[in-house]
Amino acid sequence: MELLKGVKIAVLTFDLALGAAGGPFNGGDILFQLIMMLILLALLRKYAFGPLMGVMKQREEHIANEIRSAEEKHEEAKKLIQEQRELLKKARQESQELVEHAKKLGEKQKEEIIQAARAEAERLKEAAKKEIEQEKEQAVAQLREQVASLSVLIASKVIEKELNDAEQEKLINDYIKEVGEQL
Repeated sequence: MELLKGVKIAVLTFDLALGAAGGPFNGGDILFQLIMMLILLALLRKYAFGPLMGVMKQREEHIANEIRSAEEKHEEAKKLIQEQRELLKKARQESQELVEHAKKLGEKQKEEIIQAARAEAERLKEAAKKEIEQEKEQAVAQLREQVASLSVLIASKVIEKELNDAEQEKLINDYIKEVGEQL
């Protein structure tokens, strides 16, 4: 309807332009051109504008679907990003807990190792003391045996010859020196 009004205005403007130019006014040609213009518009509307509008409508729907799909994917991506952030945060917390647990376990093991080392050192110290005591007792026992054998030896020599007090003192000192050198 608006198209017809536009055509009428165009035709009237054309007629006025021709009339102002001083040319003859031919209404039949104008009417013929008007009818032809209307037929042309009808044909264009049916065969060109209809399919063109259909294509434009399809294109509009396709673009709208693409925009909707992009918005959905954008929202899904936002959700995935949020989930990933939460998972990352949870993983960081878990790793921090594992580190803390490992530190505590390390400290506990350190204390256990120190206690075991102290206990082992104390056991070795006691064993060394016992060994020293045993070796001391063996040394004393050997010394007693040597003193006894020396005493027997001295006694046998004394018996062989009778000594005065000075000689006897000298003999005892000599034997004590021998025993000291042997030890």
